[in-house]
Amino acid sequence: MATTATATLGGGCFWCLEAVYLELNGVLAVKSGYAAGHVDNPTYEQVCTKTTGHAEVVQVTYDPAVLSYEDLLRVFFTIHDPTTRDRQGNDVGPQYRSIILTHDTAQAASAVKIMAEITAEDIWGAPLVTELEPLTVFWPAEAEHDDYFNRTPWSGYCRVVIAPKVAKFRKHYADRLKRPAA
Repeated sequence: MATTATATLGGGCFWCLEAVYLELNGVLAVKSGYAAGHVDNPTYEQVCTKTTGHAEVVQVTYDPAVLSYEDLLRVFFTIHDPTTRDRQGNDVGPQYRSIILTHDTAQAASAVKIMAEITAEDIWGAPLVTELEPLTVFWPAEAEHDDYFNRTPWSGYCRVVIAPKVAKFRKHYADRLKRPAA
């Protein structure tokens, strides 16, 4: 029986993060949801009002024997802009903030390490605004958000926003993509 681990990350629209992480070798499952707010069991519509305090996040279940938490974070910092507060492209509001929600002290230490690495490499040319805090509760998003990119690749949002992020991920991490079963 394989051991699994869970990471909770917010980097703009959860559809974008889900689309990328579903293709990353070692990722077993991705669930969109909401976290870091003050409203119990929020709906997408409530979160979109910008009054719940929640961020759109994904919970990534992965195999740490195949994929390290630090590598998961390196991908995270590649696929969203961690230097813009409460914004990713045209998506504006606190629900789109860059946030790492840790499950334990080891994840917190790894996040601090990777954030220092990204800052030292000056990858983005601006200071990181990524929030780092312990996860208190994760609220799963409604089922219609599951596998959104793969179910609706023809939609304007998928073509204009998500597809370029997936393409960037595939280019930078070609050696880390899931391989089709033989």
